[in-house]
Amino acid sequence: MQTLLSAISFWDKIWFTLNEWDTWLFLQINNHWTNDLFDSIFPWWRESVAWAPLYVFLIALVFVNFKKQAWYIILFVLITVTLSDQISSNLLKKWIERPRPCNDAALLSEVRLLLNHCSGGYSFTSSHATNHFAISMFLFMTMRSYFGKWIWAFFIWSATICYGQVYVGVHYPLDVFCGALLGLGIGWLTGTAFLKQQASLELT
Repeated sequence: MQTLLSAISFWDKIWFTLNEWDTWLFLQINNHWTNDLFDSIFPWWRESVAWAPLYVFLIALVFVNFKKQAWYIILFVLITVTLSDQISSNLLKKWIERPRPCNDAALLSEVRLLLNHCSGGYSFTSSHATNHFAISMFLFMTMRSYFGKWIWAFFIWSATICYGQVYVGVHYPLDVFCGALLGLGIGWLTGTAFLKQQASLELT
C-alpha cells in the first residue's frame, strides 16, 4: 500500500511540474510573444474553412495524377482523419478531462482569448494538432516521391496551426505537442496500411 501511495505521489509531482512549465509557456505564447500581425492571422489560420481551397486543390491533384489509385487515397485520408479525430476528441479528451486554458478559473484573468468564444470541450489532446499531423504523415508516407522536398511543407503547415491554437488561447503547448505525436503515429499506421494494400493490389 505504501509503495502504491509513493508511486501516486511521484506521478502527481511529475504532473505538477509539467503543468507548471506548460502554463508558463502558454502564457509566454499567448500574452508576451505577440504582435498585431499574429493577432489578425491566427484566429482564421487555425480554421478548417480557411483551408478549403487547399483541400479542393489536393483532391483535384490526386484525381488528375493518380487516376485509379485516387479513390484509395481519398478513402485512406478519410480513415486517417476519422481515426485521429475520434481518438483525440471522443477518447482522450473525455478520459483526461483537462479544461481549456480559456475555461480554467485560475487563468481567466490572464488568458488573451482571440476568438468570439471558448469551446466547452476539453483541451487534451488538441484535435487540430492530431488531425493535421495525421494527414501530413499520411501524405509523407504515401506521396513523398511525388512532392519531393515540398512534402515537408505539410509538417510546417501543421506546426503553425498548432502554434495558432496556443496563441489564440484555446490550448496549452502540451495539448498540441502530444496531439502532434498522436497524429504522427496514426498517419504512420494508415500510411503503412495503404502502402501494403497498394502492394497487394499490384501483385494481383
